[in-house]
Amino acid sequence: MNNRWPAPAKLNLFLHITGRREDGYHLLQSVFQFLDYSDELQFDVRSDGQINRLTPVAGVAAEDDLVVRAARLLQQTSGTSLGVDIQLHKKLPMGGGVGGGSSDAATTLLALNHYWQLGYSLEQLAELGLTLGADVPVFIYGEAAFAEGVGEQLQPIALDEPWFLVVKPPVHVSTAEIFSNPQLTRNCPAIKICDLRTGTIPIDSLSNVCEPIATRYYPEIGEVISWLKRYGNARMTGTGACVFVAFDDESRARQALDELPQQWQGFVARGSNQSPLHRKLAKGE
Repeated sequence: MNNRWPAPAKLNLFLHITGRREDGYHLLQSVFQFLDYSDELQFDVRSDGQINRLTPVAGVAAEDDLVVRAARLLQQTSGTSLGVDIQLHKKLPMGGGVGGGSSDAATTLLALNHYWQLGYSLEQLAELGLTLGADVPVFIYGEAAFAEGVGEQLQPIALDEPWFLVVKPPVHVSTAEIFSNPQLTRNCPAIKICDLRTGTIPIDSLSNVCEPIATRYYPEIGEVISWLKRYGNARMTGTGACVFVAFDDESRARQALDELPQQWQGFVARGSNQSPLHRKLAKGE
């Protein structure tokens, strides 16, 4: 298996908050779908136990980097004497709500479980990943999913796999700022997965409750949403700042990307119900 591993993006096709736990964490409902668009990580095993990040990430110290934290957590939990040099080839926008840091952490856990020959199950890796971030488990399991709890209770769901144009306005959204806002809607009626699977409740009809708060504090997000609505039902993913819209075919999505105003960054990618990372694992590449 080659030592370059994908860490794919995800979209929240909707995001509701149904309540709050006693510890302050929000109870969510969402649907995650992967994109065939990824960061890439390269792992070179060391015998001396050292864990080194060879590619710096702007504004992120090594000890705070989820990739380094994931490697050290797995090393400490397993007791292995092995280490690793890690290179990150960054494509996913930071602070965009597409799961870049969480996806990088999940790929690190899965790749090092393979290279260090630890034999951990997906369930064990997801449990470790949850301590790093609520989005990490969905990347560990690698299936499009209906999510509940704080995002860790996952049920697979089969979705259409359209092409998406994803646009990142020039802002970095603080998840903590969004979730702490007193005006955030926290009492959405609970949805049943059977209603999503049967189409009784179309996913496209559901909203992201973080969007009104994000657009109030970051008007640039609202500008992107308004511009993309000419193509379809444009929505924000996660707590932002990325906005997406679906297309039936790649050519229409790329035409819209070509028309994108210069001050915004964007990319086109196919929706995927199986993570590109898990496709690699299944092929044993």
